[in-house]
Amino acid sequence: MSKSRTAALALSALATTAGAQTICMHTREMEAALKDWYGEAPVENYAGQKQQVWASAATGSWTVVKYLTDGNSCVVEQGENWPDVAEKNEALAALEQ
Repeated sequence: MSKSRTAALALSALATTAGAQTICMHTREMEAALKDWYGEAPVENYAGQKQQVWASAATGSWTVVKYLTDGNSCVVEQGENWPDVAEKNEALAALEQ
């Protein structure tokens, strides 16, 4: 199984499992999974201290990613309905943590 596919499965498991552990992986793998499997891209003006919101206009999914100094990244928050103002506020709140 490819690393990107493994990363995507890990992100998918996080999205469907309540109380799941934080998912972290190499930044390149994380970004490839967000692009390839979720169709997400970085959202301009939605970046914080070493964090970035990724979202898909097509599906409405969104992910807040925290970038670590060791070259890895972690999913901080995920959601759906990105155009929804309440979801944007939730993503922004996650950036402020």
